[in-house]
Amino acid sequence: MKNLVIVESPAKAKTIGRFLGDEYKVIASKGHIRDLPKSSFGIKIDENGFTPQYRISSDHSSLVKEIKELAKKANQIYLATDEDREGEAIAYHIAKAIDKDPAKLPRIVFHEITKDAITHAVQNPRNLDESSVNAQQTRRLLDRIVGYKLSPLLASKIQRGLSAGRVQSSALKIVVDKEREIQAFVPVEYHSIDAVFKKDLEAEFIKFDDKKMDKLSVKTSDEAKMIVDVIKGENFNITNIESKERKTNPQPPFMTSSLQQAASSTLGFSPKKTMMLAQSLYEGVNAPHGGAITYMRTDSLNLASSAVKAVRDMIKSDYGSKYLPTKPNSYVTKSKGAQEAHEAIRPTDLNFTPQRAATALPKDEARLYTLIYNRFVACQMTPSISELQSVFVSSKRSEFKINGRKVLFDGFYRVYGDLDRDKILPNLSVGDEMSLQKVSSKQNFTEPPARYSEASLIKKLESLGIGRPSTYAPTISILTARKYVEITKKQLVPTQIAFKVIELLEKHFTNIVDSEFTSKMEAKLDDIAEDKADWQEVLKNFYTPFMAEIEKGKKNIKSLKKPAEPIGEKCPECGNELVKRGGRYGEFIACSNFPKCKYSRNLENNKNEKASKKEPVSTGVKCPECGSGEVVERFSRRGKFYGCSNYPKCKFTSNYEIVPKSCPECSEKYMVKKELKKGTFYECLKCKFKEQIL
Repeated sequence: MKNLVIVESPAKAKTIGRFLGDEYKVIASKGHIRDLPKSSFGIKIDENGFTPQYRISSDHSSLVKEIKELAKKANQIYLATDEDREGEAIAYHIAKAIDKDPAKLPRIVFHEITKDAITHAVQNPRNLDESSVNAQQTRRLLDRIVGYKLSPLLASKIQRGLSAGRVQSSALKIVVDKEREIQAFVPVEYHSIDAVFKKDLEAEFIKFDDKKMDKLSVKTSDEAKMIVDVIKGENFNITNIESKERKTNPQPPFMTSSLQQAASSTLGFSPKKTMMLAQSLYEGVNAPHGGAITYMRTDSLNLASSAVKAVRDMIKSDYGSKYLPTKPNSYVTKSKGAQEAHEAIRPTDLNFTPQRAATALPKDEARLYTLIYNRFVACQMTPSISELQSVFVSSKRSEFKINGRKVLFDGFYRVYGDLDRDKILPNLSVGDEMSLQKVSSKQNFTEPPARYSEASLIKKLESLGIGRPSTYAPTISILTARKYVEITKKQLVPTQIAFKVIELLEKHFTNIVDSEFTSKMEAKLDDIAEDKADWQEVLKNFYTPFMAEIEKGKKNIKSLKKPAEPIGEKCPECGNELVKRGGRYGEFIACSNFPKCKYSRNLENNKNEKASKKEPVSTGVKCPECGSGEVVERFSRRGKFYGCSNYPKCKFTSNYEIVPKSCPECSEKYMVKKELKKGTFYECLKCKFKEQIL
């Protein structure tokens, strides 16, 4: 019988199967096949400690049966899940599910899915890392304890459907704290002075009457006008020129967090999308030679020596010796608890260039691969060198500074081909007279701190040591799915319910939202993985005080629920009073006889019903269809619309405002005004001619 190799992903199984040949049967577990039950707490707690009650999920039962049958006939069984703690735990549960001793099954690991890497892994198996399994198990149990014990308390004190999580709640507090800063921010007025000297040289105002200026120095329009009037009457010349060279070093290769941040800012991808595409690249779903990149869940900046040698050879061949450092560039991660045994994210084959990827991969995969490829090549190149120049232009009472920059050597930027545009200054000398072409002032106000984007929140979580590479994207997905956070213009905006949740947690469950506590817990999980701490002891030290706070909270925390508010209507199903209630997704209308009567409807429907009872409002525009009636504004369940006052004799209706404007194309007397995402414009009722409104 064939050897059996068990992986998590069907795509990975397909790629690995191509490399191993007919002697091996490769099958996918399709993720976790054993986990805590969804419908109950699933942890037995007694004098013996914490015992997880794992179950094989119903959607995996037939697959487990198939793997068991294959395992009975196999010469050898290999556990080939990902090389991280979660992968180690999945391998452990696969062995348990098929009634095998996890310690006796060979475990094979690899950073990339290439023929050489897979062959080497099969020839060099190791034992399952029980400490890593315990660390992942501890994380899973901690999250279950917080979720199952704290979420019901939030639901009972604030509103139904709320949830809390160990990493999720810490991340939410960071977002809420930023919003509090923004709400407390008081803008300060200031006035900037802008000047243009000969040859269109824009200058920065830095000094007036020997007083060094900062952004807030000129506070009023009167002061700004006085300065402008003085400057207009003065003569200027160059009093000083400063020049200096600046080296810019290449950035390190990508790890999970920096890839998510770069893909967000450069490509506009969400962390969830980035990881989905990276998974496909790693598994070689579309790449012709197998896995296109190394493992994408990593917090290490290490690079294999063979990969560094290959890229250095390529740099020397393609770009020349001046782009190659004397020694390879090395990088050390600042991430707390980073798994340095892993590698950074890099391409597996430098011959698979971005140009080839563009023809072989789907568009978004190719774009992400290009980002990874270029970053890896650039990280082993020489720095760029620029000349920075500052020219000081002065009069008797004021001074300006003109900045310029010139690239002397592009270095690693050669890979990207997108150097910042130089602002090269003309040849200038100290003592040169400078004619003032324009000077003006502008009123400004200081800006509040910026909200977090998905990328900047990941950076913050990483810097605080909250979570690990595999948790960043899911954490943000949970916050948005739970309606704690909305994404508006790529910014994370907390909802009102988020403030209520965080206020309660801050007051009664400080540890759950304390970033330092959460970071220390991550460090304890690292200790368990390194066999420096007992996982049962870590759970006990958390569980005992946490449950004491839960019991205290049940008695002492006052309910923040908004009482049901009667709306003056009877339930159409049972005749009892209808009330307005608060729910997980906002307010809604329901029967006061709940749960006996389950009638409910959205609050929006209620608004539309009331709106439909409003009197029509005249717009003063003649009906384009009958000419005798007027266009009136009406309301229905679906919202506002426009119709004829002669209804039902005249059936004219429009979803858009009618404007008495002649069409330039066909001379029709009426157009509609449309306000859409792509802009506001008039559209002819007859020929559909469009005219943009600027």
